[in-house]
Amino acid sequence: MAALGKVYLIGAGPGAADLITVRGARLLAQAEVVLYDALVTPEMLALCPQAELISVGKRSGQRSTAQTVINQQLVECAQRYRMVVRLKGGDPMLFGRADEELRALEAEGIEVEVVPGITTALAAAAATRQPLTRRGVARSVAFFTSSTAPGEPDHPALPATDTLVQYMGGREAVGTATRLLAEGRRPDLPVVVVENCSRADQRILRLTLSGLGQGLDAAEGPVLVMIGEALQLRQHQPV
Repeated sequence: MAALGKVYLIGAGPGAADLITVRGARLLAQAEVVLYDALVTPEMLALCPQAELISVGKRSGQRSTAQTVINQQLVECAQRYRMVVRLKGGDPMLFGRADEELRALEAEGIEVEVVPGITTALAAAAATRQPLTRRGVARSVAFFTSSTAPGEPDHPALPATDTLVQYMGGREAVGTATRLLAEGRRPDLPVVVVENCSRADQRILRLTLSGLGQGLDAAEGPVLVMIGEALQLRQHQPV
């Protein structure tokens, strides 16, 4: 039986090609095959012109590749190639379904290495010059998503933290705002929405909790929503 290849789960970062780690870019340039997400940009894929490219994109509300199929593709690629890259937007270990892919590969005895990436929340904070923590105001942050697995409740309890960051926000963030208002959060609580973070078409919206629904009407790209007192504009801060 031929030796199995090695699989690298690499974080592509938030979108801009030059925000991938040096290590991630180096491994991409050596890969024989790259299975990439829908959020990975053409500029990022230009870093691996030598590799066979396989799209395994998953986008909410759109036709996408089932996770079980992706798992099987990774196993099959490791049986055919020495060096396999699974390229994921953001960081593989945060809302990246890495657990399912790791389990599938480990079950077949396939060697795996995880290369971290910049998660979108940190890139969004940098893009807006808006720290997620602020001394005396916010000392805790929670990352969450409304996306659930089959059988899970559609509306799990919201984290009780100072700053909330909702991944894959979109229309789901409207429901989050409604629940927070019902819990007694003030209507003018600051909200910052970042669409297409770090890309050329990045869009930043500064809203309030009560106005969140109207602000998301025109969003088409991936959206991240940040909520909390720490998002208050500083004096002299550019909007």
